[in-house]
Amino acid sequence: MKKPLSMVAIFLLIICLAACQSKGNESSRSADSHESSRISKEVKEQPEKKEEQETNVYPLTGELANGGIDNQVIGVMVNNHSLARPQTGLSKADVVYEVLAEGQITRFLALFQSEIPDKIGPVRSARPYYLELAQGFNALYIYHGASVAINQTVANSGTDFLNGSMYDNNGWLFQRSTDRSAPHNSYLLTSGINQALEAKGYDNQSTIPPLPFADDDQLNKGQPVTDVTITYSEQPEEIVSFTYDTEIKQFLRSSDGEPTVEKETNQRIAVDNIFVVETSHQVVDGKGRRSIDLTSGGKGYLFYKGEMLQVNWKNVNGRILPYLDGEPLPFARGKTWVNIVPTNTKVAAQ
Repeated sequence: MKKPLSMVAIFLLIICLAACQSKGNESSRSADSHESSRISKEVKEQPEKKEEQETNVYPLTGELANGGIDNQVIGVMVNNHSLARPQTGLSKADVVYEVLAEGQITRFLALFQSEIPDKIGPVRSARPYYLELAQGFNALYIYHGASVAINQTVANSGTDFLNGSMYDNNGWLFQRSTDRSAPHNSYLLTSGINQALEAKGYDNQSTIPPLPFADDDQLNKGQPVTDVTITYSEQPEEIVSFTYDTEIKQFLRSSDGEPTVEKETNQRIAVDNIFVVETSHQVVDGKGRRSIDLTSGGKGYLFYKGEMLQVNWKNVNGRILPYLDGEPLPFARGKTWVNIVPTNTKVAAQ
């Protein structure tokens, strides 16, 4: 009787071992299948992560961001009188609007978002049309002084603003230099902006729609140019010029034949886009102050990568943008300089 029992036990042991091996193989296959599925999933997710990363760009330059992109745009009125040159901070501006302020002298609205310099200026007084431009970017509008009427316009606009006359030479938000005379010597100290915003109950963050940008191979082709000249006035001389540098693939700016540079570093101002906008200007007082049409649209010129396109412009949600044959045009990625000029201004390109 014992021998048959031994045979049965051996048989059962073999079946058990086979079952265990089969289960082990199944577990191994399951683990291999799970690992293969995980790897495949990671491979599929990688392009999505890369695409998500590439869309994190600065809204005013179209360039990849290495920091947050939701800090509020800072719009600063920068003096361009000959006694205010060279200026400070302009090389860090994402977008600069250059518009006639009084007489034949232009003034800048410099928009900062991707880079914030320590000091900006000299800061000058407000005008209604610069305020309009700032509102298109939900920018914090910073200026130094204005008439009672314009101050009231700014205060009633709903726009966040800081008026330097309320902080004149206080040492933490505005500071006057000793090497120049007023009104050409007031500078914004950006380290004090958050303190001023907190005191006024303003937020320092704002998510805005980006400007339209495209990579170089997707840009519209235009006429080759090396020099652009905008003549606001011949007597007295008020001439803005840009020269294309083929090595850095940017336009270098000059005023009245003198290179536009940073005061402290002597760094040349270089931009990727020049957008010249023609529109109606009307003188409204004896000092040459103007009313400027920023809404009706009209003719213009767009320059990038050493090329020129004759375009039209439209005001879209407060922003002046280029169009060609009724279709919106993108800018080249990088910094942009916008010259808003009277319709009779001489614009030469060669």
